Amino acid sequence: MKIAFQMDPIGDVNIDADSSFRLAEEAQARGHSLFFYTPDHLAYQEGRITARGHDMTVQRVAGNPAILGEMREVDLSEFDVVWLRQDPPFDMHYITLTHLLDRISETTLVVNDPFWVRNYPEKLLVLNFPDLTPPTTIARDLSTIKAFKEKHGDVILKPLYGNGGAGVFKLTHDDRNLSSLHELFTGFSREPLIVQKFLPDVSKGDKRVILVDGEAVGAINRVPAEGETRSNMHVGGRPEKVGLTARDHEICQRIGGLLKEKGQVFVGIDVIGDYLTEINVTSPTGIQELERFDGVNIAAKIWEVIEAKRG
Repeated sequence: MKIAFQMDPIGDVNIDADSSFRLAEEAQARGHSLFFYTPDHLAYQEGRITARGHDMTVQRVAGNPAILGEMREVDLSEFDVVWLRQDPPFDMHYITLTHLLDRISETTLVVNDPFWVRNYPEKLLVLNFPDLTPPTTIARDLSTIKAFKEKHGDVILKPLYGNGGAGVFKLTHDDRNLSSLHELFTGFSREPLIVQKFLPDVSKGDKRVILVDGEAVGAINRVPAEGETRSNMHVGGRPEKVGLTARDHEICQRIGGLLKEKGQVFVGIDVIGDYLTEINVTSPTGIQELERFDGVNIAAKIWEVIEAKRG
């Protein structure tokens, strides 16, 4: 198959951690051809969806993960699969790209399905399952956020469309910084904030569970660095081997059918203690760590699903 990756610059990836690199590596091993382009080079041109990028051969060489051909323009409708893999922020640029990729859906399989990536951003899809999540409020109004904090004590405040742990704050019951943080966030963004009751179990780790076509295939535990609340690996969280609990399976069974129905082939959910906190559909990570811990080739499982979809 002809595979295109829409992702952040390939030269910057960590070959031992990046999930997009591992997906490309597995595709190459299965005999598929690879093409790489960055989101800024996707375009609509008089009815065609095009991208300017490079034929690509990936290699597990630190600092030089890919050999790229000369830049050329392609028509993405001629590809079998396009991977939507750039990182958030989930802003209007990101949303516009999902609209463009929608236009090739009759000829090309876009993974994850961009229509539902657009309609199910990670911190909003969990609202479909309020009994699985910690108490949550999404608001821009300061008085609403203050009332939630007064009710629940310690809370986590974060941007609604951020990623990688950026801009995440823990506020204790007697913390006096809420108004200042609200002023900071609303000063540069028109978006609401999300605030959730703080879960002390995060000290034991924030579990990333990987689902492939709606089925749980394993998990890793991400333990915060000393002195940190955030467990994201982008900010120093330490991955550890961990198994799936009965509660994890319950959560995955509740959400898995919806994810499969909506074409979300590769999903990573975040679970703290007994609670689902996020359903990551944009550019989830964790498959390399899981492969090292459990010896399961998750990338192969993902490609098996995609190859079956393409017939």
